[in-house]
Amino acid sequence: MEGDAQLSIIIPMLKQVAAGIRPEQLDGATPCRAFTVAGVLDHMTGLASAFGPAFRGDAPRAVDDAPSAAAEQDLQSRFQLAMDGLLDGVGSPGAMQRTIDTPFGPMPGAMFSRLVAFDGLVHGWDLANSTGQPWDPPEALVEEVDTFARQAIAPEMRDGDTFAQEMPAPAGTSPLLRLIAFSGRAI
Repeated sequence: MEGDAQLSIIIPMLKQVAAGIRPEQLDGATPCRAFTVAGVLDHMTGLASAFGPAFRGDAPRAVDDAPSAAAEQDLQSRFQLAMDGLLDGVGSPGAMQRTIDTPFGPMPGAMFSRLVAFDGLVHGWDLANSTGQPWDPPEALVEEVDTFARQAIAPEMRDGDTFAQEMPAPAGTSPLLRLIAFSGRAI
């Protein structure tokens, strides 16, 4: 399953979780130590807003991971629109063959879309876990993302900022929780 197909499953799931976040949950902590619930939403909104156009071949907007000054009640709307734009971008003609300027350097859209899928699965779990919602992506999808992530995430990328050090996953842990532990989150 290519990254665009992975994201066609993950993005609607992300949108559903985001829609289920109550205003009083926005300031809550997440397993992603760098971000609150609102911070994860804002981070993902910024990245999706930058990379959706890049996948379409348009000039990308600058990526700013700092929380925005927009009103909190608008954050979920902006997230929904950004996710729609990202899904439109990865599904656009030539997106998987196009070279995308990423935080890791230029790479083919097919490869970068898989990194975005990894990020989406992990941050989706962060949001769902923090807000008491289910996060149950198809196991086959999780296994494909996991296989790719273990090949793509180089040790030098685990700087504590981009990616944390892998955490141990107890024996018998589900594929999703193994992926979450690989991402550097305690499970």
